Amino acid sequence: MTAVLSGFGVVAIYSASHYVAETQYGDGFYFVKKQLLGFVLGLVAMFICCRLDYSKLKGKKVRWICLIAPMVLLGLVFVPGIGKSNYGATRWIGIGSVTIQPSELAKYGFVVFASAYMSERMEEMRTFKGVLPVLLAGGGICVLIILEPNMSVTMCVALLMLAMLFLGGMKWKHFMIIFLPILLAVPVLILAEPYRLSRLSAFLDPWESPRGEGYQLIQSLYALGNGGWFGTGLFRSRQKYRFLPFAESDFILSIIGEELGFVGILVLFAACGLLIFRGIRVARQADDFFSFLMASGITLVYGIQTLVNALVVSGSIPPTGLPLPLISSGNTSLIITMASMGVLYSISKKKNKKGKSHR
Repeated sequence: MTAVLSGFGVVAIYSASHYVAETQYGDGFYFVKKQLLGFVLGLVAMFICCRLDYSKLKGKKVRWICLIAPMVLLGLVFVPGIGKSNYGATRWIGIGSVTIQPSELAKYGFVVFASAYMSERMEEMRTFKGVLPVLLAGGGICVLIILEPNMSVTMCVALLMLAMLFLGGMKWKHFMIIFLPILLAVPVLILAEPYRLSRLSAFLDPWESPRGEGYQLIQSLYALGNGGWFGTGLFRSRQKYRFLPFAESDFILSIIGEELGFVGILVLFAACGLLIFRGIRVARQADDFFSFLMASGITLVYGIQTLVNALVVSGSIPPTGLPLPLISSGNTSLIITMASMGVLYSISKKKNKKGKSHR
């Protein structure tokens, strides 16, 4: 299913980006070539991770490397000459023509660290002192990401952290002590940056600024509305002709909805839902706590980001830049997500092997 969704993403990116790539770069396959490279590398990474012994990630040295290395990369984003900026945000590290988005690595690095730590300290997780290392790790990642600035990924990591702590056995009262400050921090973060306040205003009434902050949401709704039940047909979107910004990345779902209609989106999310369901089943059937937390964390990363992207594109929450996993343009996200699905398969394979050995 991972390969099918990723392959469909290549087709969707071609449709959404061909015109813009032709006019801007002189090559209609500019984005598709990059995505195909990411797809091939993702398949290799997924295959390797399928065959690796994921239990080695539980080692003390490995877990700290998985946490600290992405945080170091997040810090390098702010180093002049290394960090790459685009549209007012510095979220990438550039090495020649290659760019890496460290926040994608940080999400899964946190999952590895939290899973390893909590699986060894099940009793300590019932105390507030016991949850502090996980809380500090997740909080540190959130601080580095919000400084880029990238509020959407920050919120995804915060939700991931809360969910992992809850699954790790944290008490409800401790959960509320952590959840309430995070909830109160959201309006503070919005007010701290004028552009976030403008986006909130555009969400409440996009027609108040149809050529400003409300433009992207309006064009997204036009695309979805134009698609109707069955769509205009594959490769026949109108909004991709430079009406809808970031049609190949953050708002690719709008183009899919326009071309394949409401029914097409239902089929797409049925496939996404199946992937999430399989992840939940792997976690439920895991034979140890570390495997349970790892499978849950990987599934949560994919599920949270998919849900948030769908809510943004449909105008259900304020607009923010967040790709649709496995579908949107972006090699770092694609390769890392496919690799994580390889780890998920490795967890399920271990369970199947043990099940056969008992027969």
